Amino acid sequence: MEVLQEGKGELIGWHDPDENRKWILENKDRDLKDKRTTVKEAVEKYVKDGSFIAFGGFGHVRVSMAVIYEIIRQKKRNLIFAGKTAVHDSDLLIASGCVNKIEVAYAFAHELRGLSPASRRLVEEGKCEVIAEISNAGYQWRFLAAMMGVPFIPTRNLLGTDTLKQSSAKVVKDPFSKKPICLVPACYPDVVVMHVPRCDMYGNAQIDGIIIEDFELSRAGRRVIMTTEKIIDNDEIREKPWLTVIPFFLVDAVIEVPYGSHPCNMPYKYYFDEEHIGEWLEMSRTPEGVNKYFEKYVYSVEKFEDYLELIGGQKKLKYLEDVEHLKAKLKAPWLERKRKK
Repeated sequence: MEVLQEGKGELIGWHDPDENRKWILENKDRDLKDKRTTVKEAVEKYVKDGSFIAFGGFGHVRVSMAVIYEIIRQKKRNLIFAGKTAVHDSDLLIASGCVNKIEVAYAFAHELRGLSPASRRLVEEGKCEVIAEISNAGYQWRFLAAMMGVPFIPTRNLLGTDTLKQSSAKVVKDPFSKKPICLVPACYPDVVVMHVPRCDMYGNAQIDGIIIEDFELSRAGRRVIMTTEKIIDNDEIREKPWLTVIPFFLVDAVIEVPYGSHPCNMPYKYYFDEEHIGEWLEMSRTPEGVNKYFEKYVYSVEKFEDYLELIGGQKKLKYLEDVEHLKAKLKAPWLERKRKK
């Protein structure tokens, strides 16, 4: 095909589909076996300096914060981040010095809460590089291409935009219509980290509510670390197989971490901890504040359970559960009317 235009963004995460298939066959264990471990061990084993990493969830929703704190605690360096819908996760990882490169669809802001002082400051100082840009849909299609085992996905949504110019996509002449078509390259992260409501010890994971792009992302990642609110028996998983979004053979590590997404939201379980997110946003206005935050909430503790005690313990967690359940109850009448229709 004739190449008409090329974005100037750095191509990260791309592999020849046949080479990636060979890597999976040689390195992924597809046996149905117990994969339970600890957050510390999973990060030590799978997150290497220089890894290209991606997190499941969306924005402040269903993010594996337990793994993020552990990456910071272990002082991993030169990580490349998939900023598909990155807010609190990318902000902390950039602020801590763990991530120094990022491809961005959405990042550097905490949505309605305002901008991200720490990570924006490090980009402005040249300590973190935005190596490419893409749209949210474009990132999901990168993962889709990887899941499908094809080198790219053709699309028209980036054509004529400045985002295309900053991306790693290419525009070619469509051999059928003879018109320009954009090719979004496949993306295979070295490590994918997800937090789910429940899974079994083998890694069969179920998700309540919107899946985002976790279906595609779990199949694109070379290594998948799964944290979960609760590990349940395989018999329970098999009772509702249609809820199992991520099958065991994709998963490398399983860790039970109750409230593992705090201070982010776990749909139907607990609400955002706005007080704690606000504390981070206030402290992260200065490098000194960033250091104090990490010293208090990350470096001074060894386990996520100790961190939960620092943020208010069971009293705070019960409050966040009550807020989330009240929100669900408020929605219930609307849902009931919808069912009747």
